[in-house]
Amino acid sequence: MEKTDDLGAAESRRSLARPLDATDYAILALLQEDSNRTDVDLARKVRLSASGLKKRLRKLERRGVIQQRVTLLDRNAVDLGLLCFVQVYLTHHQADARQHFCDAVRSLPEVLECHFLTGEHDYLLKVVARDYRHLEHILADHLAGIPGVDRLLTSIVLNEIKRTTALPLDLPVEAEA
Repeated sequence: MEKTDDLGAAESRRSLARPLDATDYAILALLQEDSNRTDVDLARKVRLSASGLKKRLRKLERRGVIQQRVTLLDRNAVDLGLLCFVQVYLTHHQADARQHFCDAVRSLPEVLECHFLTGEHDYLLKVVARDYRHLEHILADHLAGIPGVDRLLTSIVLNEIKRTTALPLDLPVEAEA
């Protein structure tokens, strides 16, 4: 039998093991579309009571399915019109060199995303800048100066064809029943 102190942890483990159902997927799809929806509107659309919806949302947040709610900005409106992808090649691949690089990149607000990859280059960064001079500063004074960085290859985005943060939420077959 579980101790009283462990009951919350046991319940949490059980809820983590429970797969998402059709209602969870409906809630997530609606929130990805517009996270400013009121709880009343959301509850009505997924046919739950307000308290039932709040319970579901808390569980989804506790499980880490909903990580955070944000407001997406137009980067041009805030004077960050230059979007680039930077391929980073490291000279050494030891864990401490990679960790130092990651720590340095996390401190740069212009780096929106950083991905550790397989293939020819080690990292791919998504970077925003005000203009070419600002980009030069980011590349030369920050990224190239990180110990262990061998080479940077920068591609400037000419036109964003598609931009979304919404994940494609196809309901798994076993969740449809």
